Amino acid sequence: MTAPTEKTLPLGTSDFAALRNSNEIYIDKTALIYELASVRSKIFISRPRRFGKSLLVSTFESLFKNGLRDFSGLKIEKLWKDKTYPVVRLDFSDLKDLPSAEEFQKSLRSMIATAFAAIGFRYDPADTVSLFLDQFKLWLSTLETNSFVLLIDEYDAPLTAHLENSRLFNEIRTVLSRFYAVVKRYEGCLRFFFMTGITKYSQTSIFSELNNFDDITLNPAYATLLGYTEEEIKSGFAAYLRNAAEKLGTTEKHVLQNLRDNYDGFSFEPSAQSHVFCPWSVLNFFKYPQQGFKNYWYESGGQPSLLLKYLEKHQLVQPESFDVPVAMTLDELGAVRQYDKLSVEALLFQAGYLTIREQLNVAEVEVGYPNKEVELSMARLYADEMLRDINRLDAGVSRLAKMLDRECPETVIAHFNQVFNAIDYSRYPVVNEASCRSHLQVLLMGGAMVPDVEKHSALGRSDLEVETPHRRWVFELKFSADGTNAEKLLRSAVMQIRDRRYGEAPHGRELIAVAMVFNGRERRFDRWEVVPGAAS
Repeated sequence: MTAPTEKTLPLGTSDFAALRNSNEIYIDKTALIYELASVRSKIFISRPRRFGKSLLVSTFESLFKNGLRDFSGLKIEKLWKDKTYPVVRLDFSDLKDLPSAEEFQKSLRSMIATAFAAIGFRYDPADTVSLFLDQFKLWLSTLETNSFVLLIDEYDAPLTAHLENSRLFNEIRTVLSRFYAVVKRYEGCLRFFFMTGITKYSQTSIFSELNNFDDITLNPAYATLLGYTEEEIKSGFAAYLRNAAEKLGTTEKHVLQNLRDNYDGFSFEPSAQSHVFCPWSVLNFFKYPQQGFKNYWYESGGQPSLLLKYLEKHQLVQPESFDVPVAMTLDELGAVRQYDKLSVEALLFQAGYLTIREQLNVAEVEVGYPNKEVELSMARLYADEMLRDINRLDAGVSRLAKMLDRECPETVIAHFNQVFNAIDYSRYPVVNEASCRSHLQVLLMGGAMVPDVEKHSALGRSDLEVETPHRRWVFELKFSADGTNAEKLLRSAVMQIRDRRYGEAPHGRELIAVAMVFNGRERRFDRWEVVPGAAS
């Protein structure tokens, strides 16, 4: 088996010049970059983490500072005619962990003074009459029109870090707003201003200070500016596709289909006609294809504690709503409008947990999970929240997949009861058949499985089906509030499995079909029966 040798993977590389000088793969986005950079403009784009925002900022930096030095062979090489400019780059992720507004203001001042010193600004701390911003404004007023480029990466990091603390959030917002007000007042000296983030806090006075920003977040023309399209993967990573197929003992077509299922599906334009793969996950897969299609999203920080804490505080997570598509207006998606009225769906969209699935009308779209990787990540968040402070290992979620593959039905159902017993029922009660199914679905997915819910067959729909390496399980669920009618419900579930011939066991998997009745009062499955020959 041979490994790719021509170009290396740009995994973790956010410096454009370093990427190009190291002979790493670069998916050529420079035609779009030219469209943005060729005219004097102020641009904002929001994208989830791990989508290459910092690399894009670095690309603009290289273009304006060094011209075409690092762009040999790229599309922009034949298009770009502009001169070079001084470039100031600020990364606000360096300011996200500060405990007070005073510390934030001090660190921001230091960052600005250091960054702008490279193009001539000299802050005099001995001048006790003129405050820092006064000195900064005076210096800006001396600059010529179109004299420098300003790039800001992760502008929202200091704000998102304090979502739980409204006082500190607003104090930091105020400090940032003063800086942006200065930028706006002297914007004539800017040749180009580009800013990125994950979340757009539209009503925090920051964007009101920058009211003539061109927000391209949902602009169809730039829907593929960040992330990889399928054609870009097939052309740019052809050697790695071949290597992955070889390592996994399968075909390139099969590898590509699994890449689609697990890492594709992100759409950043209303029609949802164009979509991209998460570059971080694709690159990690190509580096270690023998590990299979792992959940790199969750492992790289997909469990955002701040988001979880916000959801806990507002009691907005319910298993019944786990995989239900949501209709939202484009205005809602485009920004988180008010701090005290955060739309959870907008927050999830901007964080990359939801994406546009379909355009419903001129103003509305349907959003849902983009792919299996994100869906499993979200299920793990749900499962962790349902189990609250209980260790996942102690609760038994992590052992579900292994038990379903190896153990007898009696042991599996006993384990289900163990896990259900660990759920915080005060917040997540099981009150009917639908909520029972939703709870079990979330817990199975929290254990890294992908169940089929209400799977269609020729004669009906089974409640839940799930595959392990050696088995396919079919679960038909019934709910009894107090257990008094449990036996009757069990017989009904058994007949459904038999009459509708639920389940199939492809590729030699063992089929196990189980009818189960959940007792709401006892909070457990207290009746169950294996139905032999269900699919025969």
